[in-house]
Amino acid sequence: MSVSGEPSFRESVDLMFNRASKLMDLSPGLEQKIRVCNSTYTVRFGVRLRGKIETFTGYRSVHSEHMEPVKGGIRFALSVNQDEVEALAALMTYKCALVETPFGGSKGGLCIDPRQWDEHELEQITRRFAYELIKRDLIHPAQNVPAPDMGTGEREMAWIADQYARMNTTDINAKACVTGKPPHAGGIQGRVEATGRGVQFALREFFRHKDDMAKAGLTG
Repeated sequence: MSVSGEPSFRESVDLMFNRASKLMDLSPGLEQKIRVCNSTYTVRFGVRLRGKIETFTGYRSVHSEHMEPVKGGIRFALSVNQDEVEALAALMTYKCALVETPFGGSKGGLCIDPRQWDEHELEQITRRFAYELIKRDLIHPAQNVPAPDMGTGEREMAWIADQYARMNTTDINAKACVTGKPPHAGGIQGRVEATGRGVQFALREFFRHKDDMAKAGLTG
């Protein structure tokens, strides 16, 4: 629990899962197996910036590999920690399962304030983080495919895709190692707006159901 007595983000995700699993006919032990993350890789790496070596901490968590590739964004934020990344990876598994997309769930994060660094410095940091993940197959078109998240966007995905291509010169599917690339670098139109559009559709569906609106105390 957090200092305020409120459940942490990780605990909130687990509470939601526990509530749902009680309504399901799961075999003994399966509930625990689904809840926990399969693996989390923590990396600490140095980059020479502004005349000294700066050390950064990053994570890539794989929640479930029941379907591959696993899918999930990479966020750049000072709030990034292992608990948050594992909770977000679990949510990715559940989201993919609910809408029946054939991916497992993963998530990555780098503990950094991207506003503190200029573009050239951020590219060096992103490429080094990508290098550490790529060499362990934690970024790979057939195994683990990141996407933009908080603090990252098309620019960072283009850097990651280019870094993967440099390290895997014969991989015909190299561009598929990340989604959310700019259209000129193999991305697709509409990706930037996709998250907001999803929120729009979810809200529209919610307000179609009067019982749910009444429970939430909302009038629309």
